Amino acid sequence: MTTIWSALEERILVLDGAMGTMLQEYAFSEADFCGNRFKDFHTPLKGNNDLLSLTQPQAIAEIHRKYFQAGADIVETNTFSATTIAMADYDMEDFVYEINYESAKLAQRVAQEFTLKNPDKPRFVAGSIGPTNKTASLSPDVNRPEYRAITFEALRVAYKQQVEALIDGGVDLLLVETIFDTLNAKAVLFAIEEVKEECQLDIPVMVSGTITDASGRTLSGQTVEAFLISISHIPLLSVGFNCALGAEQLHPYLKRLAKETSFFTSVHPNAGLPNAFGAYDQTPEQMKDLVEHYLKDQVINIIGGCCGTNPNHIKAIADMAKTYLPRRI
Repeated sequence: MTTIWSALEERILVLDGAMGTMLQEYAFSEADFCGNRFKDFHTPLKGNNDLLSLTQPQAIAEIHRKYFQAGADIVETNTFSATTIAMADYDMEDFVYEINYESAKLAQRVAQEFTLKNPDKPRFVAGSIGPTNKTASLSPDVNRPEYRAITFEALRVAYKQQVEALIDGGVDLLLVETIFDTLNAKAVLFAIEEVKEECQLDIPVMVSGTITDASGRTLSGQTVEAFLISISHIPLLSVGFNCALGAEQLHPYLKRLAKETSFFTSVHPNAGLPNAFGAYDQTPEQMKDLVEHYLKDQVINIIGGCCGTNPNHIKAIADMAKTYLPRRI
């Protein structure tokens, strides 16, 4: 049986693209988000994309399927905001375990469809774990720099529930992504190590940070090297960057990261930078040309797309990635 470790030794693996970009095309209404089950729910639910794994599972499965058809080796579960912390915005904390569990089962069913069709190209499911909407390092109140909206312990407890549900649902690996505050990420990684120890299992973990601007730092102020050092005590499958920037802007930071780490490296950039209306205009062909620089420099092991990307972007990247060797550690 091919593991993700052995697959990474052989070739560059392709991660899927954005979930939100694809869901926008469905133009789901409030009634669609609620479905029959939540039609009398006491708060509006439109915009709660993770809930769609329960109320519109056929749409989520279809998106996973399109990314696999485009050439993705790994799809992410529809669980980016599926913690009690983020779900508090919708008063849906009680449904967090179910959302994660069902999202994982849904993605794994589609992955197995494709693996059965072509056992030489096994497909994997990554449990997507987002940063939450609160930060443990920074104060949300400029007048109270000492204030924190969340504690490390509260993050650990919330993330542990998410991790347990994703593993119970059958994910192949965990993806801690869009990290803007490394202290939040350390809470996730602590929770993952707890679950691994309690359940006597060893599940691969990907970590992906976010460089927020041309300063080359995360939102909480860390450089590429500081971010890497902060998380390297954990046995990881890969470390990389995603979101905030496009492929062109992320390239120099990936080169620095690849030079310093003995983990596999990953990147899933946005389709360029957003325009004045917050939309992404970079075409699949344009993004492919920019991503090719990573491949020529041999700084990457896992490549995909973030905001603004769709199956056409992933197909262009996947077709090109076949012709290049992965980064050697």
